[in-house]
Amino acid sequence: MRRLGSVTDGVIDAGGARPNWDMRAFDFETEEVAPPSVHPSLWRQARLNLIHGLFEVVPGVYQIRSLDLANMTLIEGENGVILIDVMTTNETAASALALYRKHRGDRPVTGIIYTHSHIDHWGGAAGVVDPEDVRSGRVPVIAPDRFLEEAVSENVTVGAAMLRRGHYQVGHVIPRGPLGMVDVGLGKMAPMGTLGIVAPNDLILKTGDTRKIDGVTFEFQMAPNTEAPAEMHIWAPDLKVLNMAENATHTFHNLLPLRGAQVRNSLDWSRYINEALEMWGEQAEVLVGQHHWPTWGTDRVTDFLRIQRDLYKFVHDQTVRLMNLGLTPSEIAEQIRLPDAIENAWHARAYYGALKHNAKAIHQHYLGWYDGNPAHLDPLPLHAGGQKMLEYMGGVDTVLTRARADFEAGNFRWVIEVLNKALFAEPENTEVRALLADAYEQQGYLCESGTWRNAYTNAALELRQGPPQGQMRPLLSTQTALSLTPEQLFDVWAVRLDGLAAQYARFEIEVHLTDLDQAWVLTLEHGVLTWLNRPARGPVELSLTLTKQQLARAVSGEPRCQKPSRMERSRQLVT
Repeated sequence: MRRLGSVTDGVIDAGGARPNWDMRAFDFETEEVAPPSVHPSLWRQARLNLIHGLFEVVPGVYQIRSLDLANMTLIEGENGVILIDVMTTNETAASALALYRKHRGDRPVTGIIYTHSHIDHWGGAAGVVDPEDVRSGRVPVIAPDRFLEEAVSENVTVGAAMLRRGHYQVGHVIPRGPLGMVDVGLGKMAPMGTLGIVAPNDLILKTGDTRKIDGVTFEFQMAPNTEAPAEMHIWAPDLKVLNMAENATHTFHNLLPLRGAQVRNSLDWSRYINEALEMWGEQAEVLVGQHHWPTWGTDRVTDFLRIQRDLYKFVHDQTVRLMNLGLTPSEIAEQIRLPDAIENAWHARAYYGALKHNAKAIHQHYLGWYDGNPAHLDPLPLHAGGQKMLEYMGGVDTVLTRARADFEAGNFRWVIEVLNKALFAEPENTEVRALLADAYEQQGYLCESGTWRNAYTNAALELRQGPPQGQMRPLLSTQTALSLTPEQLFDVWAVRLDGLAAQYARFEIEVHLTDLDQAWVLTLEHGVLTWLNRPARGPVELSLTLTKQQLARAVSGEPRCQKPSRMERSRQLVT
């Protein structure tokens, strides 16, 4: 693969408080030998993810790598360039397109394809295309069926909770260095900048659908409920390039990411890889993904896909086998092992997901959170349970004495389990905080998974320094809100309602959207906000006449209610 160039020093800076992307922070990774504080396998992956810039995959096909968490793939057409995924932020996407144009000419964007519904693949759309050109149909934006619904569900409906948890997963605030954040496993890090969604104007509905964009033919394979609820693979027959989106990358992926998501179906995941092999494996000369680097040569492509297919199928089948033998999620996680052929493949290593938590995710997919032990049906909350534990164990001093001995013996997992309860019982106990932080840190150093390392390291950092200060980005940007349907906007309103506080209220609001010529009636009853697409059938307490754009602007941003800030609520995760 030929590297054509990169932005200076790997830095993208749109003039904000700090750069949107800064690879200089990872200069310490130039050493080939891993430091003692980093798993050697994770160090190898981190150094590969350090390679950034514009790369030629084959003539006419290019990728921007490691200038965002996700890749941008660019395919040259007759009159311009088609973009497959547009990164996370407007700033990184615009910089990526500018880098391509610097080396390949000022080609217009003649089409965009979203491979799936995760924000690092569509959040930067407004940085590379005028949304009005998409709304008018001048630029096709193609996505898998139910793309918008799933993008909203994951990034808006539960956006606040996921944002906070996501900081633990990607190590956003952890200092870069051998003792801190080294990599995410799936890519280098998450970028800073402006997020928004440009809604697609064309949906792929079934496997075998084709589109011709700017003279280039694309064939699509639907792969729902795999790495994302709405996802698809892409075959470019004239170029012999197979794009597996995020379902076959150079890591064992997540079946349930630490940030939270719908549990992914590992059986379907394997099945769709197998289907892609059957459809295109013998024709594909190069395989690209929307993370990491390509694989060249038909034999290597098919070998890669077979191992990826069998990785997800093996973990599924063996987890279910152990479930049916009566093992609990934690017991399965301790027992399950991969066969040597899969274990020894670099691209099947657990840099982003992890075998233990993927096995637990499969249990959750089939049987839910309950492990079958009635002792776990209704345990005491952490604070009350921690107080009782200290009482039974003879007080916090006894716990600390024993925990220090276990720490010196390297029993970090047990120290974390015990001191976590002690901390919830005595949140201001500085000795407990300090020893727990040390245990988290040491456990992080042992992790091959970048996300597990980040979670442990982030917890240690916050125990010592407190959670990050300052404002996080809004739950719902105006740009994103403008792309939502009225139904989705009303649903956003509904999940912001304090139902118990409103349980005795009963009223109706009629909403007239003049630009859509639609009427809606919203009913608040029993602490629940529901809606119907029809006019009210009697007097209402409030009638609103506005445009859909005005409605979107009203819904976007932080909820206008007096509640603890997300930063205040986030302290509960550690203290």
